[in-house]
Amino acid sequence: MTTSADGGGAGEAFTAAVVGGSGFTGGELLRLLVGHPAFDVVQATSREYEKKTVGYVHPNLRGLDLRFSSPEELESVDVLFAATPHGVSMQHVDAFRDAADLVVDLSADFRLPEAELYDEWYDGHAAPEHLADAEYALPELNRGNLAGADLIAAGGCNATATLLAMKPLVDAGVVSDEDRVVVDVKVGSSEGGAGGGKASSHPERSGVVRPYAPTGHRHEAELEAYLGLSTAFTVHAVEMVRGASATCHAFPGGPVTKGDLWGAYRGAYEDEPFVDVVAGGGGTYRYPEPKAVAGTNRAEVGFALDPGNERVVAFGAIDNMMKGSAGQAVHAANVALGLEETAGLDQLGLHPVGSP
Repeated sequence: MTTSADGGGAGEAFTAAVVGGSGFTGGELLRLLVGHPAFDVVQATSREYEKKTVGYVHPNLRGLDLRFSSPEELESVDVLFAATPHGVSMQHVDAFRDAADLVVDLSADFRLPEAELYDEWYDGHAAPEHLADAEYALPELNRGNLAGADLIAAGGCNATATLLAMKPLVDAGVVSDEDRVVVDVKVGSSEGGAGGGKASSHPERSGVVRPYAPTGHRHEAELEAYLGLSTAFTVHAVEMVRGASATCHAFPGGPVTKGDLWGAYRGAYEDEPFVDVVAGGGGTYRYPEPKAVAGTNRAEVGFALDPGNERVVAFGAIDNMMKGSAGQAVHAANVALGLEETAGLDQLGLHPVGSP
């Protein structure tokens, strides 16, 4: 760590590395960190593109004087961001933690609190001894535990959109673990990553509303772990590049008024720097819309009341690569390091804009 006259609110500059920097979220991390007042990016790794410039892969970063290096040759840094496929970080976490004071992992490898959950929802865990050290990255849920953390695990993008939508209802006691909750999430093609395969190719993806996880989606485990909710969860692939939009149908056990809902959402988010409540106002965009937050760390949440069916519909919209991944990771790192929470994350969305 070095001292800087204009560093992130505390006068400090932190060296940073991005492992897996050639993927979509790795590129987003590099974009955010290069523009961050308190980070100095000194390494980005990629096996496939070793020795190539970062701009060779990420054309928006052509002005960055940095080349990809081997992940086997990690530099000693203050913060290491790991944007690797699921299963990689757990194999290399010891090396990551040896190389950096703070490790922020963007895969699923440390986002669940218990090894048994990895046995149930994934393919087990290779380094369960590290799970007790990991803190869930989403500050809106876990801010109090992030300060001073040395291992942080970013949440899943579909889970993030749903957690933000449902948290006010749980906190206010409108919805409990005894109530039925049905979640439908629509996601963009970037969720499949840079190597998404045939299903994510343009000819196959164009024009679709494709259910690809009708039941048993792994992000259900995060909702259970961090909200205590058991949900019926379905995910659709749709024709957008960025974005995750969660529509949550909750059936509370008691009466609910619109005033109760406004109180719950305002109470949860009135002091949150990156969450906006959008619930049936005027204009074209009356409810949360991924297009409105594309490229930003912002989230939109909202609700509608259906008294005839004793139903509350809760909405959450995010950019899956920002609030659902890279932006969330940087936000959590800001909290962990005692920086201004909004440092490097003050981007606003564009309007009008094409497919996000």
